[in-house]
Amino acid sequence: MPSLPLSGKSALVTGGARRLGRAIALALAEAGADITLTYLTSAEDAAKTVASIEKLGRKAQAVRCDVRDEEQVCATVAKAAAFHGGLDVVVNNSAIFERGQLATMTVAQWDAIFATNTRGPFLVAREALPHLRSSGGRIINIGSLGGVRPWADHAHYCASKAALHMLTKTMAKAFAPEVRVNCVAPGWIAMEDSDTDAAVHFAAKTPLHRNGTAVDVTQAVVYFATNNGFVTGQILAVDGGLGL
Repeated sequence: MPSLPLSGKSALVTGGARRLGRAIALALAEAGADITLTYLTSAEDAAKTVASIEKLGRKAQAVRCDVRDEEQVCATVAKAAAFHGGLDVVVNNSAIFERGQLATMTVAQWDAIFATNTRGPFLVAREALPHLRSSGGRIINIGSLGGVRPWADHAHYCASKAALHMLTKTMAKAFAPEVRVNCVAPGWIAMEDSDTDAAVHFAAKTPLHRNGTAVDVTQAVVYFATNNGFVTGQILAVDGGLGL
């Protein structure tokens, strides 16, 4: 039997305890990687995800980390590198999604979104960079269709994801040639807690006539984690054509 594409590799997935982050962590584990995942408040979910990864025969640990906090990020990356003996893949998945009217938005709302969605990936990538340069590793940022299309009720979210998309491109140039940096930008992704009416609405608007699934996103993440190395600085929309 051929070896798994990430056999012997390790990955750090921020926000990997639940929902899409959990799906990404499990998909990388299924591809052969050992996993460190971070969580902020979902300790019970994180423990369950670690157990699921270990059932696949992989090493896994969960580390509480607020990606807005530089000291916590530094400590978490150090724990991950020590646990695995290095790092090969970083997935910046931690994010806040929030509705807000731009005309009445507070500075605190604006700053909170950017602190998690944009500064967090910068901090994690910066701290992981020496390890990734040593391994010829990959950074995969989780962007959004909202970083490409303007949503009037989510101005701060859209702006933060647009910034993450540009950060992906600048990282790709700055960290080359050792490290490849790419971004997966999902559209509407149906999860177990998705609003039913919204799901129907977005499926009708999508050219492929369905909503995206976690598997659609994880396939893109695994591709960037395992591709032959000549792909970097790309923003891959996983949206069924919704953004067209």
